[in-house]
Amino acid sequence: MFSVLLRHHDFAAVNKPPGVAVHRNGGSDCFTRTLAIQLGVPRVWLVHRLDQPTGGVLLAALNQEAASALAQQFAAKTIRKTYLALSDKKPAKKQGWVKGGMEKSRRGAWKLTRDMHNPAVTQFHSLGAAPGLRLFVLQPHTGKTHQLRVAMKSLGSPILGDALYGGSPAARLFLHAWKLAFDYGGTHYEITAPLDEDWPKSVSDGLSSLL
Repeated sequence: MFSVLLRHHDFAAVNKPPGVAVHRNGGSDCFTRTLAIQLGVPRVWLVHRLDQPTGGVLLAALNQEAASALAQQFAAKTIRKTYLALSDKKPAKKQGWVKGGMEKSRRGAWKLTRDMHNPAVTQFHSLGAAPGLRLFVLQPHTGKTHQLRVAMKSLGSPILGDALYGGSPAARLFLHAWKLAFDYGGTHYEITAPLDEDWPKSVSDGLSSLL
């Protein structure tokens, strides 16, 4: 059972656990099928994606019209996304922007380039979270593959548990889709997903200051 953060007659937001895949695998889609059964609807439409190791807010439309409207908002970048990440390495700067092109590297990884024709753009700020750990608040303004993981590496602070990008070993990747903010049907929504128990308690307790 997934934790339902908000249920609307046109969409539902759930807190996807880390490690759960939402992409199609072998022609079937277990995630959407399971979610549809839980919500008691014939079908759901995912209007965006979260990588398998990333937990947090995931939005699913409950009819085709809402799916089209929400997908258009994601494409137009009018839905504001905020992520949280942990690193045990100090960044080159504590806040600012990471901008650059993205191209494939080795072993399925991506790298940041100086090409600004169609750049990945991420705004961030960071603060002390726990002894030896720093919390990053990340707001992607584009939606490139592995964008946040590459941005964190470029700052000299790869995400804790991100072996692909040089992060220190950990039980899992500490990247969390924390909040979605958007307008729909004349109403403004801000949907927040609480952190799971793997995150340090000091981080979870301190999130109230960021709301």
